[in-house]
Amino acid sequence: MEERRERAEGMRTSTRDLAEVRERLRSWLTGRVGAPVTIPRVDHPSGNGLSSETLIFDARWTSGGEGHEVDGVGGVDGVDGVGGVGEVHEVRCVARMAPASEAVPVFPDYDLGRQFEVMRLARERAGVPAPATLWYEPDPGPLGTPFFVMERLEGDVPPDLPPYTFAGWLPEASPADRDRLQRHSVEILARLHGTALTAGETAALEPAGTGGPALRRHVDEQRAYYAWAHGARPVPLLERAFRWLEEHWPDDPGPDVLSWGDARIGNVMYRDFTPVGVLDWEMATIAPRELDLAWMIFLHRFFQDVAESMGLPGLPDFMRSEDVCRTYRELTGYTPRDMGFYETYAALRHGVIMARVWQRRVHFGELPVPADPDDLVLHRHRLERMIAGDRRS
Repeated sequence: MEERRERAEGMRTSTRDLAEVRERLRSWLTGRVGAPVTIPRVDHPSGNGLSSETLIFDARWTSGGEGHEVDGVGGVDGVDGVGGVGEVHEVRCVARMAPASEAVPVFPDYDLGRQFEVMRLARERAGVPAPATLWYEPDPGPLGTPFFVMERLEGDVPPDLPPYTFAGWLPEASPADRDRLQRHSVEILARLHGTALTAGETAALEPAGTGGPALRRHVDEQRAYYAWAHGARPVPLLERAFRWLEEHWPDDPGPDVLSWGDARIGNVMYRDFTPVGVLDWEMATIAPRELDLAWMIFLHRFFQDVAESMGLPGLPDFMRSEDVCRTYRELTGYTPRDMGFYETYAALRHGVIMARVWQRRVHFGELPVPADPDDLVLHRHRLERMIAGDRRS
């Protein structure tokens, strides 16, 4: 496990030339705002994220005349959308791009337009602090791939590398502050799951699948993703886990809601242990409430297991299933059910992604091909225990 963690520090996430990207981004944004734009520097952020490519930059321009319309930035951090003569605009930005094909993407499809829209819905309809959306560019011409731009926020994000369970501001916080962060994080799900959607909005977010309830289609979609990611070299453990799901299917999956899909604290930015930014919406969908709850619970369990394997205490009393479900019930009146199924499904989904990430790193010469394909699943022992019926910490 230690060798895997050390190698993870050097993961390759991009094949693009940032100097070229900066110039093309500057040219594109100049056309959008109708005035010469200055972008001093474009960088990749440090920290979390391996799927979409993320760029951070600051943009500055001066409005060209009275009544000049600034396209797309109304209401964001003092940029009101109308610039008088000589008015200076400075916007702190994050761009999310679909990865280049030569970068061996983690996922087969990157619907950035859907991400852009669901972020708007979460912010405006659910009151969830997703970053404000600024511009969406579906044309791959300007940067070689579709992308969107959102506001850049400031705060603390629990890191993946090294895991937040090792050390840092969250383990050093008081139990009361960690409890506050946990409750506020579960509240994000409560707000999101209570969002009223139109029929058209629901249809746009439904899992593809092959028909039937949302959970059925979600699992079918994940099975298709597994086949795309690992068809040339099957992972027996993941195939056993898919069979386990069929054998333990819930009698009543419950109501479908707007689901974040990647609901974990590593995708939340906090200030004073309170969420100020909810990030990474590429897995958003329509699904039972338990899908998000189980993902939030399991992803902490994954990082807790990594800490314990290194002889570190981690945060054993944090994000426990019974505590998360109790808080959710207090906030919504809804009692989560069949959590053993959903937490095992979360472990399976994470296993498919992590195995794809490993194979991606094999492609770039960062890791060897393991002799046992089940070793592609970093948490294989946890998943093996779960499908054997052991959900103990």
